[in-house]
This record gives sequence, C-alpha cells and structure tokens, in this order.
Amino acid sequence: MDGEIKKCGVVAIVGRPSVGKSTFLNSVCDQKVSIVSEIPQTTRNSIRGIYNDERGQLIFIDTPGYHLSEKKFNSKLGTIARQALQDADAILYMVDSTRKMGKEEDAICEMLQPFAEKTILALNKIDREDSHAGMSSIFISGSLKGLSSSQIVRISAKEKTDMASVLEKLFSIVPCGDILYPEDCYTDQAPDFRIAEIIREQAIIRVREEIPHSLYVEIADMEWEKPGKILWVRAFLTVEAESQKPILIGKGASVIKEIRIESMKALRKIFDYRVHLDLKVKVNKKWRSRDKLLDRLIY
Repeated sequence: MDGEIKKCGVVAIVGRPSVGKSTFLNSVCDQKVSIVSEIPQTTRNSIRGIYNDERGQLIFIDTPGYHLSEKKFNSKLGTIARQALQDADAILYMVDSTRKMGKEEDAICEMLQPFAEKTILALNKIDREDSHAGMSSIFISGSLKGLSSSQIVRISAKEKTDMASVLEKLFSIVPCGDILYPEDCYTDQAPDFRIAEIIREQAIIRVREEIPHSLYVEIADMEWEKPGKILWVRAFLTVEAESQKPILIGKGASVIKEIRIESMKALRKIFDYRVHLDLKVKVNKKWRSRDKLLDRLIY
C-alpha cells in the first residue's frame, strides 16, 4: 500500500474496572503493554499501546477503570479517563457482558454522550457462559443515545475473538495522517515505568486484597552493570501501614524473593537485556491522600 493515504489516531479505551481493557491492549499489540490482574483498578495511568498495519497506526490509551467514589485517589483516576476522552480521535468503550448494568455504567454513558459518534462499544468476555447476549439492545435503546448497531462489536479480548472488527471500525473513524511512532514501536513507556509496573503486578498477584490499592513502586536507582546487557535496579515497594510490610516480605523473606524472581523473568521477555532487581519494602502513611505524590504517580 505504498503511496496510499494512511490513517493515524488516538483511541481512548474506557470502561468500568475489570472489564478487560488492559487484556485488550495486550492482545491487540501482541505484547505485554499493560499489567493485568483480577484486582479492580490495577491500571492507574494512561498506558499507551501502539498498533500498526498497512492501514496506518492506532495509538491506544488504556485508562484506569471508571469508578464512582469521592476518595481523592479514585477521583484522580477518574480525571485521567475524562481527559483521555477530550484528547482522543476515537473511543473504545468496553463493557463486561457478564455483568449487569449499574450506576457506574450509567455514569460512563453520560460522560460519553457528547462523543457518541466516534465511540465503538465492545461487549467483552463473550467466551464466558454467563455472557448476556442481549446487552447490545440495552445500549441501542437509550443508554447511550446516538449509538447504532454498527458501532457495537461482541468480542473476547482474552481469546482475541473478533478483534479485527474492532480495528476496522476504529480505522474508519480516525483521521488520515502520517504515523506518529516508528512501525516497530508498540509502546512509548519509559523503562523505569515499565519495570515499576511489572514489580507491582507481581506483588499484586501474591498479596491479600487490601494491599494492592495501598501499594506503589518507586524506582530509587538504575545503573548499568554491563552496558546494554545487565541493568541493576533498586526499587521500593511502598505501602500505607507498618502492618502491611510483613505481608509483602513474607516468612523468611519468601514473598519478596518470589516477587523479585518472577519480576525479573517477566522483564526478560520485555527487554533485550537483563534486569537485576534489589527490592525493599517501606511505609509511606496515607500516601493516597497526598496531592503532590498522586500527581507524580498518576498521570
């Protein structure tokens, strides 16, 4: 298709927590772009994943799950999602087809109303037996006014079912233009951010439910042991309470050792060099209520 006009645009992925936004992004990019867990609101930042083919380039923005809450931390996450809508050329609204509509879905539909013409609705998890086949009619009948049946696709991000239809519809919306990233690029995340996210993902997998939302990872130092071959990284897993430290460390340091080993394995699949980790746990009380820290961590 050399010489043909290509298309390029930013696509904001929005939806409630745990609807499969990050799974979709990883599947469409065929790479580990965004961390995934069953814990709601695992995604805290606008994560960019870049899809390229002969039609052009789609720059996906994976936003935090939209959650109704007056807490400062959750409000900050919601602000990121709303800002992404303003900046996007197209919107991919993902809905978990196994869950009933609720107040959060109503709030998202209201937020999306001004952008209905450039929205594609993906009803996800159709591979599940408890998927509700009739959810399309709910949205067409009025939940999101102006949405037509041609803007709705039933998919399984996990199984990569009908992803091609989603891409086709999104390319039909985004404008013509030169691509913004090299064709071999699938994300623009800096190495320190990607390392911190992988560590956080591995920690989330191994701790109780109250810990993940109280946890952030801070990269303290990065230094080449062997330039281009081995990167040494010292990082802190930071929690809100002293009582949470032993949970992350584990008996005989078993938990933090496992987090370290599995993180290094995961990072080996991402980078073409080895990452050696030195992990420690520390406490930063009530960090989720501190504006300056939230501005640095969540963007």
